[in-house]
Amino acid sequence: MTVVPAALATASGVGGAGALAGLLLPCRLRVPVVGVLTAGVGAGGGTAGVAALEGSRWAAALPGLVPLAGAHVAVDALAGVFMAVAGAVVVAVAVYGIGYAAGDGPHGLGSRTAQAVLPLFALTLVLVPVAASVSTFLVLWELMALGSLLLVLAEHRERASVWQAGVWYAVMTHLGLMLLLAGFALFAAQAGGETFAALRAGAQGVSPALRGLVFVLVAAAFASKAGTVPLHAWLPRAHPEAPSPVSALMSAAMVNLGVYGLVRTGLDLLGGGPAWWWLGVMAVGGVSAVYGILQAAMAADLKRLLAYSTSENMGLVIVGVGASGLFAAYGDRPLAALALAAALLHVVNHAAFKALLFCAAGSVLRATGLRDLDRLGGLRSRMPATAGLFALAALGAVALPPGNGFISEWLLLQSLIHGFQVPGVAVAVVLPLSVALIALSAGIAAAVFVKALGVGFFSRPRSEQAATAGEAPAPMLAGMGLLAVLCAALALVPGLLGDGLDRAVGAAGLPGSGALTGGGLRVRLADVSASLSPLWVVAALTVALALAAGLPRLCARRRRRAGARLWDCGGGAPTPRMAYTATSFAEPLQRVFDDVLAPEQDVNVTPVRESAYLVERVRFQRRVPDRIEHRLYEPVLRALAGTGQAVRRLAGGSVHLYLGYGFAGLVVLLLALTVGW
Repeated sequence: MTVVPAALATASGVGGAGALAGLLLPCRLRVPVVGVLTAGVGAGGGTAGVAALEGSRWAAALPGLVPLAGAHVAVDALAGVFMAVAGAVVVAVAVYGIGYAAGDGPHGLGSRTAQAVLPLFALTLVLVPVAASVSTFLVLWELMALGSLLLVLAEHRERASVWQAGVWYAVMTHLGLMLLLAGFALFAAQAGGETFAALRAGAQGVSPALRGLVFVLVAAAFASKAGTVPLHAWLPRAHPEAPSPVSALMSAAMVNLGVYGLVRTGLDLLGGGPAWWWLGVMAVGGVSAVYGILQAAMAADLKRLLAYSTSENMGLVIVGVGASGLFAAYGDRPLAALALAAALLHVVNHAAFKALLFCAAGSVLRATGLRDLDRLGGLRSRMPATAGLFALAALGAVALPPGNGFISEWLLLQSLIHGFQVPGVAVAVVLPLSVALIALSAGIAAAVFVKALGVGFFSRPRSEQAATAGEAPAPMLAGMGLLAVLCAALALVPGLLGDGLDRAVGAAGLPGSGALTGGGLRVRLADVSASLSPLWVVAALTVALALAAGLPRLCARRRRRAGARLWDCGGGAPTPRMAYTATSFAEPLQRVFDDVLAPEQDVNVTPVRESAYLVERVRFQRRVPDRIEHRLYEPVLRALAGTGQAVRRLAGGSVHLYLGYGFAGLVVLLLALTVGW
């Protein structure tokens, strides 16, 4: 038995054992045992993924596993990327979750239900890329959705808002499943088989119109799972309300599978397509990147901020996938390979820093009970390890060296800039606009994480909970430490992934691309005159910072220092109420994008009863709703509610009325059969 099937079999067995342990073990043993077994699931899946990236391939048919069609599984380098990412995240988050869920007792993430579902959910994250037939893929996809839904609802006893988030997530994920069912059913019927091999072989025999319809249906479903605009409404609800380890798994591993589905279906199974497919994908990605980071800039809820940041980063990945398909449609395969490699590398980088960000946010929530940045502050001195780890992950999120997000965004920009040479009016318009949107999102992302760090960690505490916070327990710090090591490795030696990413790009339908070369210390781009050594960039930045900090002290004359009180204009010592909050920090940016965000403000002035000229109280309220949700979803929900109210009138309780409905239905059926005959 080769490494891949052995590792997958181990992960499956350990996942089943973890589910049984969650159901049967007492509360004291349940969390640590399930945590260790869940980490084993991640280790097994990650091992299989790494083996696939190194060139191992495996396929098998399991006839009795899924009714009627049987199960078909296959592992190649493209699946290996997502399996390795999911496995690494599961290992770290499982270790972190041992400390996080230890105090939950019989409720929350420590409950029997949540602990039984957690290893199974982790297993589906690893197994979804292994599916090699429509039926197998849909079964695993639905199991993943149900597992994540149950985990989102784990803390429903504590907050009523958890139920609302669960309803939104359930509706959106099952709408996506309906789109997948429709798209794959049409595809399989025309291709003459439901295995991926049959779909790949029969794709060229499908008419262009039907291929376009299939792509639109499945792309919408996968974009919804990735959290891209306008199908993102579940994401800023479910991620904040789920337990923080679950948020990390969903945001760093589950949303990636939307990208996997898009690449596997659009580039591999359908064999690429016309330019309009990929122009639409790039438009969705660009809008998601900018709109997501704008909403993150307005958010004061720390986990909601991170959820919208996920929408932004998935938008960047989708831009890369769309650019790859666009370049392939115009026949420039080297640039197509480079764009896809950049997108896949950003999937890896985003998984590392976003999992660390959510885990750090969970540590803050565990220590203070708060997610509101306006009530936090002062955590740098009270939670120094968590603050440092959050800062490391934030550096990756803003795509600045030496953060690990820098190299993948640099690669993405390189592919877009060198794509200017591709002929075509659409390319000449879309590529410069995409570069501008990426630059804009990166700039706003810097403001977002300066706000999160400055207000949440470096300012003075604004509540008793923040003032008395303590550091996270050892298992939580250990899990975050594993993610921090991964972020540092990806920032310093991303070239180690070059060969594996090249194989993944080849498995997606661009064989022999050679997109990334150069080994561990340098990244060189084949067919593009560009190279970068992240390790030397970090060394140069370190030297520059040391000189900037040390030279002024060496050159300055030594003067006698005298203590004196600063002039405070007679106002006294500043208090935490005088400092910037997250809301006030975002207010100038909100003014710039006022027309896009459409904020709602209300000033309520209450005068003194005896005189209208004297004011007793002034109340100011500001709210920045999700405008797309307000304009797109709320009218639909109102229409459905109105339809439901109208339909209720048909059920008046009269038996004669119901008999009349039955008779009318029978008449209509007979008429339809008569006409059809």
